Amino acid sequence: MNNTLLLEVKELSKVFPGTRALNRVSLEVRKGEVHGLCGENGAGKSTLMNIVGGVIPATEGIMKFDGKIFEPRKPKDSQDAGIGFVHQELCLCPHLSAAENIFIGRLPSKGDKIDFKKLYEDADAVLKTLDANFSSKTLVSNLTVSEQQLVEIAKSVSLNCKLLILDEPTSSLTDKETAKLFQVVKDLKNKGISTLFISHRMKEVFEICDRVTVLKDGAYVGCMNVCEITHEDVIKAMVGRDLGELYPDKSSKIEEDNYIIKVENLSGNGFDNVSFTLKKGEILGFAGLVGAGRSEVMRGLCAIDPIKRGDIYLNGEKQKFKRYRNAVKKGICYLTEDRKNSGLFLHMSIAKNISSANLEAVSKRGWIKKNREYSLSDKYVKALSIKIPGLSYPISNLSGGNQQKCLIGKWLSTNPKVIIMDEPTRGIDVGAKREIHNLLRSLSEQGVGVIIVSSELPEIIGVADRIAVMHEGKLAGFLQGEQVSEESIMKLASGANLS
Repeated sequence: MNNTLLLEVKELSKVFPGTRALNRVSLEVRKGEVHGLCGENGAGKSTLMNIVGGVIPATEGIMKFDGKIFEPRKPKDSQDAGIGFVHQELCLCPHLSAAENIFIGRLPSKGDKIDFKKLYEDADAVLKTLDANFSSKTLVSNLTVSEQQLVEIAKSVSLNCKLLILDEPTSSLTDKETAKLFQVVKDLKNKGISTLFISHRMKEVFEICDRVTVLKDGAYVGCMNVCEITHEDVIKAMVGRDLGELYPDKSSKIEEDNYIIKVENLSGNGFDNVSFTLKKGEILGFAGLVGAGRSEVMRGLCAIDPIKRGDIYLNGEKQKFKRYRNAVKKGICYLTEDRKNSGLFLHMSIAKNISSANLEAVSKRGWIKKNREYSLSDKYVKALSIKIPGLSYPISNLSGGNQQKCLIGKWLSTNPKVIIMDEPTRGIDVGAKREIHNLLRSLSEQGVGVIIVSSELPEIIGVADRIAVMHEGKLAGFLQGEQVSEESIMKLASGANLS
């Protein structure tokens, strides 16, 4: 690997009103290396990347790129210097083709018209270097998430980028799609292009990165060679302590014949004849490949989406939910996997978000009382140890982990009998994950029914007492105890029989 520095950040600080987001941070990325950047939510990773990407200016400090002083004032400055930034939330125009997205703002022309022939030829040539198997004429809205990522990467490659920044690139990808992305990163590395890889997934950091830099509370902790350290070394650097066991102990209080939820032959869009029970004291996990119908079952159970047939029993009583609010009133709540678009009101305050599911508790004669709103919200901020600057601040200012805790607090305020969490720790750092896992165990032991849907096999194995595995809209089987392993889950998820 080339030891020549491509990006050099020295003593970089960023101060926002009332908070110091970065405090004298340093970072060095070599030419042709894959460099990991890790840290808990709120550690300063996004702020640092936004400065490098020209989104916001630094308060103080020095940056050099390719040996020259680097002071970007807008994203185009970073782009022109040779920095490509693929955000976790992809920034594409879905109604345009892949080619138009790749060359947006610099479309080839003939006279006063777009030269579509050259556009598609150039775009296909770039996509071919990334081993893409779709035409550049395809509308972005018709592409999978992994294919859309390739369009974003192609955009950077077409600009002759020297450094590619990938922010949580695998959060919505399957294992197969992740493997393909990693091959793209390796191919770019072979061409001398550096990658800055931001991720909470230790397994991926150790698989793809050469070195890793850790930030904590806006400060630089250290830079380590991946081949010389363990997962535990990075985690300890991130959280400042040894986390011990990543997952809580399994439940010893499961009441085998006491069913909180009983579902019989539930069928709907994307699933058919699904039957299962949720026992008091247990956490039930749902596993399966993307598109297997896990989320669809949960949304049907809660009447978010309509069902075709099937019976649902809550504590022995048959239910007929016409709308989601009927399920909520009976004590069943669903925490979406997409907290930013479907779970939270990002433009509203922390207090308004937490109280939004239980307006009756904070209202009097149809009017919301601010003191009640703040009292209810403060209760769950304290109970869940949510780190906030104040209840009146926009929830969009919080880290992913604290946003997720606010979403949990929002639904706990309704005193649920059953809480369903879809991808409970997506995009959340390892410290916050442990806190949420412990919270779920605590809820189950208090008698609240807990169902989790997760694509992370270590999480589903570590947290759930029993695992339902789905394949193409049907239940392929249940696993518990010594039956549980990644291999057995994947066998059922892929339609194979357990030997």
